[in-house]
Amino acid sequence: MKNARQIFIVMVWVVLLMPSSAGAGHPLITDDSGTQGMGKSQLEINGQRDLDKETLAGVQVKTGAIELAVVLSYGIADSVDLVVGMPYHWNRTKEDGVTTFSSSGRGDSAFEAKWRFYEKSALSFALKPGIRFPTGDENKGFGPGKTGYSLYFIASQEVMPWAFHANFGYMRNENRLEENEDLWHLSFAGTYALTDTLTAAANIGMERNPDPTSHQEPAFVLGGIIYSMNEDLDLDLGVKYGMSRAEADRSFLAGAVFRF
Repeated sequence: MKNARQIFIVMVWVVLLMPSSAGAGHPLITDDSGTQGMGKSQLEINGQRDLDKETLAGVQVKTGAIELAVVLSYGIADSVDLVVGMPYHWNRTKEDGVTTFSSSGRGDSAFEAKWRFYEKSALSFALKPGIRFPTGDENKGFGPGKTGYSLYFIASQEVMPWAFHANFGYMRNENRLEENEDLWHLSFAGTYALTDTLTAAANIGMERNPDPTSHQEPAFVLGGIIYSMNEDLDLDLGVKYGMSRAEADRSFLAGAVFRF
């Protein structure tokens, strides 16, 4: 069913447009203004499974997507990080229980820089420009087929045991898929340190739908927990729920962060 496949491709691309690195800590989508520090590095290995079900013209359509992303950050100055990310995807669509679409492959790679330009007391601001390279196959829903650009403004306020973060982003979605080219992102996150090693996290956000025929914007709410085994290793789990039909019904997230 052609319409179901188009909807699935758009849904996958919405996930790809989300920020790929999160200083506030995976499983959060919202980034924070924190940087690694000059000469320090961080490696993130994150996994996400998306599940969605809806009925179109009397046909039950189930879509599933798995993403494995590797993100490397390096501090070229105390307040400036360079970030490189690459995802890999496995996607499948079923219509009335019959598989109609199944594919896997790498997604678009991304190069970003995060600059914390203001810091006073517990408040800090950062800018995060980025460029997305068309290394994914747009015919499989793994990218739009053209180089794209983005710019995020990040605000963070930390008052232990609480921390709050906000992201305001613009994405130039150059594409070969007749999608909207000017996209925006808005999200907010909060964390609470339960103990020295356990942190609870919550996140809410939305952004403009790249599908020009849709009148709904993808919106989500997320909850998770971060376990800090030591100062160099974090493990996390999270669940994300779609607040609109343009977002996947639910997603399960897991990740690990290594600092060195």
